[in-house]
Amino acid sequence: MTDELVLVERRADGVVLLTLNRPPMNPLSSAVLHNIAEVAGELRTDASVKAVVITGGDKAFAAGADVKEFMLTRDGALAVAADFRAACDAIEAIDRPVIAAVRGFALGGGLELAMACDLRIGGETTRLGQPEILLGIIPGGGGTQRLARLVGPARAKALIWTGRQVRADEALAIGLLDEVVTAGEVLDRALALASQLAAGAVVAMGAAKRAIDQGLGCSLRDGLLFEAECFADSFDTEDAKAGVASFIEHGPGKATFTGQ
Repeated sequence: MTDELVLVERRADGVVLLTLNRPPMNPLSSAVLHNIAEVAGELRTDASVKAVVITGGDKAFAAGADVKEFMLTRDGALAVAADFRAACDAIEAIDRPVIAAVRGFALGGGLELAMACDLRIGGETTRLGQPEILLGIIPGGGGTQRLARLVGPARAKALIWTGRQVRADEALAIGLLDEVVTAGEVLDRALALASQLAAGAVVAMGAAKRAIDQGLGCSLRDGLLFEAECFADSFDTEDAKAGVASFIEHGPGKATFTGQ
C-alpha cells in the first residue's frame, strides 16, 4: 500500500483517474484536501488532460472530514472550511469533464467533494448525506450551496436538517446522482463515460462548463452575454474547424477531434 494520499493514474485515452487513498473510509484530513487542491491545480494547466474521474474505495468514496482534526473554535472552523473550499473549488475549476465514481458512502465532506464534480455515478449500495447536524454543526465545505443548486433549496434544507442518508435510487430521482449501476460497475462505467467524452471536443466542453457554472451565479442577461463570449471562443479552436468541415463533407457525428 502506497503512502500517497491521492493516487494519480494517467491513462492512454487522456483520462486521469484520481483515487483517494486513506482506506477504508477515506476521511478528508487537511493533508488530503491540500493534496487534492495541488493535484487539481496541476491538471487544470495540463493540456494533455481530456477528462478526470475521482473515486475512493469500495466501502467509501469519502466518509467526511477528519473529525479528529476539529478544533471547537471559530478560527479552527474557518480553517477547515477554507481547506474544503480550496480542494472543491480546484476540482470545479478543472476545464474538462470531471466525474465522481461514488462507491459506498459519500457523507459530509465526501458528498461535498462529489458535488464539486460535474457528474456523479453511483452504485446500488451508494449512500449519500450531509450528517453534520448530528454533530451540532452544519456543512462547511460547500454543502449548503452546491446541494441546494442540485436538488433545490427545500430538499437541501430537509436533508441537512435531518442528516439522513439518501439511498441511490432516491439520489438518482432528485438529481444528486446522474446514473446508478451495480456496485461493482461504478468505476468501470465512470471511466467508460470519461473515455467517451475525452474523444470529443473537450475544449468546447470546457467552454460549455464555464458558461453553465458562471451563468448560475449571475442574472440571465449577464449569463447570456457570457455564453456568447464562450460561444465565440469555441470557434477559435482546431476542433471547431474540423467539426464544421466534417459536417459539411460527411454530415453530423463523424468528426474526429484532437482536443485542440
